[in-house]
Amino acid sequence: MEAVVLAGGYATRLWPITRHRPKMLLPVGERTVIDRILAELEDDDRIETVYLSTNERFADTFADHLADSPFEKPQLSVEETTEEDEKFGVIGALAQLVDREGIAGEDLLVVAGDNLISFDISAFLDFFAEERTPTLAAYDVGTPADASEYGVIDLDGDRVQSFEEKPDEPPSSLVSIACYAFPGEDVRFEEYLAGDNNPDEPGWFIQWLQSRRPVRAFTFDGAWFDIGTPEGYLDAVAWALDGENVIDPGATVENTELGTNVHIMDGARVSDSSLDRTLVFPDAVISESAFRESIIDCEAEVNGLDLAGALIGAHSELP
Repeated sequence: MEAVVLAGGYATRLWPITRHRPKMLLPVGERTVIDRILAELEDDDRIETVYLSTNERFADTFADHLADSPFEKPQLSVEETTEEDEKFGVIGALAQLVDREGIAGEDLLVVAGDNLISFDISAFLDFFAEERTPTLAAYDVGTPADASEYGVIDLDGDRVQSFEEKPDEPPSSLVSIACYAFPGEDVRFEEYLAGDNNPDEPGWFIQWLQSRRPVRAFTFDGAWFDIGTPEGYLDAVAWALDGENVIDPGATVENTELGTNVHIMDGARVSDSSLDRTLVFPDAVISESAFRESIIDCEAEVNGLDLAGALIGAHSELP
């Protein structure tokens, strides 16, 4: 079985924090988002190769990251885009990757690289192996209103009865979380695209496939975070830190009040301030300030501010 980790987005909703870095490399606790996924795929013997699908802008960044990692399975597969408006869409990119890497006909696991999930991917693959039919992971977000931004599923047992991408009136609160397993014969991206279907969201492909073939859903409890917004990212960090604070060994913190879920990274200096549910990236300098629900990027300098919900870009100077 082959695996694809989707890491080709430009994460514009997280700018300026992700303007020059992929969101999959943002830290969540002591590991990056994508390393949590890569570690699980590395340990599952059913996975032969992990294709990390990214764009030309971030290809070198990912190459450097993988070179410094302990993982042996991942290899880059680069789509020829450098900007958001050049993207092929997820299904378009998957079709190109399958052709580029020569893996047509292989069983395929596809997982979004910005997914933080609390279930073991090996358990998901066990579920897939029971019947070897297209399988998706599904999570109950609580209310149909909260589900309207996702692909929404209606189930009969574990069988998908209907699947709608971002419906106006969701039939349930159960949503697809961008983790899929396909038997080789159902890796039909080219056929789907040849019908002039929507190339953007994988949910449209699932909706198309479900009308032709039984699809199963692996439902799970626990946690799931889609790290696409500042709020989603901070929620994921809070889940990982579980109320604790992390101060990296090379950071300096003086005369500062820390609330919960604060991560101050290597080389950062914080003095005479208060922080709550906030990330301070390497080599940032904060003095006489208060931050809540905020992200301060590398080498930013902030003095004398009281902010909530702030995103401070790298190298910014805010007196």
